[in-house]
Amino acid sequence: CLIEHPAVAESAVVGKPDPERTELVKAYVVLRQGYAPTAELTTELEQFVKQRLSAHAYPREIEFVSALPKTPSGKIQRFILRQQEAERVKEVE
Repeated sequence: CLIEHPAVAESAVVGKPDPERTELVKAYVVLRQGYAPTAELTTELEQFVKQRLSAHAYPREIEFVSALPKTPSGKIQRFILRQQEAERVKEVE
């Protein structure tokens, strides 16, 4: 759904560990040239997804990245993104 937005070149969505809800939806977004990561764009992307998916499915967090981890064949390695989030949660605790 995020990939349909004109500002988004690539995206990956993973579950992020959360103490209150067990897991939150987090999106990693690579922007197209000419777009900058701003709070306004984050809100716009959240609204874009809310219009297309159910309320619980929109990403509670959006992180803009320059590239997504991929295999040599080009598949996004979501497990790496999940590991990064798990490590961040451990650092906070």
